[in-house]
Amino acid sequence: MLRQHYRRVVRNRAGQETARRIADATRSLLSEGGLEGTTVKAICDAAGVLPGSFYNLYGSKEDVVIEVVTNAIRAADPDPGGARVDTVVDLVDAYVRFVETQPELARIYISVALTGGVTDEHMRARMVRHHQERVTRFADALHRVRPGLDPTACTRTSEALLAALNGYTLHKMLGPSFDLAGHARELLEMEPR
Repeated sequence: MLRQHYRRVVRNRAGQETARRIADATRSLLSEGGLEGTTVKAICDAAGVLPGSFYNLYGSKEDVVIEVVTNAIRAADPDPGGARVDTVVDLVDAYVRFVETQPELARIYISVALTGGVTDEHMRARMVRHHQERVTRFADALHRVRPGLDPTACTRTSEALLAALNGYTLHKMLGPSFDLAGHARELLEMEPR
């Protein structure tokens, strides 16, 4: 019984180490060659793993790419413990910080959301779920600041705020000199109705 437990622990650690190497390789490849230069073969070569090991952990290249991007987004999270103390300003600042400090990953996130979300049902569901989680976070933060505001109005305002931030992000990607932070600050000055 103890041997079986030990084997499971060793396999689990080995799997975690393999997943870490794959994620590190993916992050490196994405920053060097973008999404097009990041293939499963290139990831496996850079991580020093066989394709079978890759597919034991990930269903596709897009799955590991989204994991890498999601981890980068989480790293900018103003309330990673979920204590519900973040404000709308905190969330907008985190959004801007992610886009400005991880521009390649932000570009990849938008690209995968648009292309994968249109052609891949699994990816579409994943992206919609992530968007809904963000809307909920923004709506909760808005409701904490304006408790008298109707929950539906909080959700609609949050959707509009995220739509504007996504649009600003696209503008920043097309024109790197675009002042994302400045526009985001101006956006925060608008009062929800």
